[in-house]
Amino acid sequence: MRILYICLIMNIQNTHMDFSLSTFQFEIGTHQNKEVIWIRFEKNAGLINQLKQMVKAKWSASTKCWYVPDHAHYRKLFHLPEKSIGKEAFLNIHEVNQPAMLRFQEHLILKGYSPNTIRTYTLEFAQLLYILKTFRVDDLQPDRLRSYFLFCIEKLKLSENHLHSRINAIKFYFEQVLKREKFFYEIPRPKKPSLLPKVLDKTDVKNMLDATQNIKHKVMLKLCYGMGLRVSEVVALKIAHIDSKRMQVLVSQAKGKKDRYVNLPQSVLDELREYFKSYKPKEYLFEGTHGGQYSIRSVQAVFKSAMQKAKINKKIGIHSLRHSYATHLMEQGTSINLIQQLLGHNDIKTTQIYTHVSDSNISNVKSPLDS
Repeated sequence: MRILYICLIMNIQNTHMDFSLSTFQFEIGTHQNKEVIWIRFEKNAGLINQLKQMVKAKWSASTKCWYVPDHAHYRKLFHLPEKSIGKEAFLNIHEVNQPAMLRFQEHLILKGYSPNTIRTYTLEFAQLLYILKTFRVDDLQPDRLRSYFLFCIEKLKLSENHLHSRINAIKFYFEQVLKREKFFYEIPRPKKPSLLPKVLDKTDVKNMLDATQNIKHKVMLKLCYGMGLRVSEVVALKIAHIDSKRMQVLVSQAKGKKDRYVNLPQSVLDELREYFKSYKPKEYLFEGTHGGQYSIRSVQAVFKSAMQKAKINKKIGIHSLRHSYATHLMEQGTSINLIQQLLGHNDIKTTQIYTHVSDSNISNVKSPLDS
């Protein structure tokens, strides 16, 4: 059973910390009932001092080994795979289907799927394996899968979007891993609800930004709105991606593993420089307490706090700033093709949804009641 990941890294240069790793071994494990990453290397006083400077490592006297908490930041720093399913959750899958789960995860990694997609697909596929218990997933037939999806709708009350996600994960296993073409041919999909994006008007955006006093939080929110970024793109911004001379920002390896350039708003430049002088980030534009990427949840909490301070009582998330950016651009007369390019949409149909939200289109229609 392959539960632990072991990674041997030779002469990796960490430019933002001026630290050279030579012959370190990283191992996922547990210590005092907590998930940790063990750091093993030959005893060397110089390496120990450098390790302490790079990360907040602790020494375990019982195991005679250095370790750090098993956090996403350290996994990325040490080039370890991101968590997709916990050890406990994996062990809850019957041993007859554990090899299927491992093949499933390996295939997702080999196909180059994003960590978020791997995590989502793994969790959705695991739900099926929990239900099957001792029954081999490879022996499932379409009629039984059809019954399972009915169970998801009628008993589990999954939403249409959630059910689509689960179907996609299971479909991936049968058609991509097991190579059973058209296995889902006779299994219908539920119709997705047609929802319009939730948008803030410009006054609300201004009030929210004015209510945010922390310079780091303010710059973070301004870039979210001012460049139409996804929250995952904001935390992934690096200092090297900011080109203040050309007033452009590289959004690197965003959704779909695509690069794109967006314009850096002129109005945020002075605050951006002030923030940089105050916080002195080393690699990422926004970094956490222990360095590395600022967490997505923290950015979401910043947005929620700003909304509360501005007394805006709309039930929306930080992604609404991206929707607001696109809608306000459309109201300013920006071409839909250019908005598509700035947002990084593959299909213009995705961008066209903002035409249904734009005030410039709706407000010009006069109700017959008024005449």
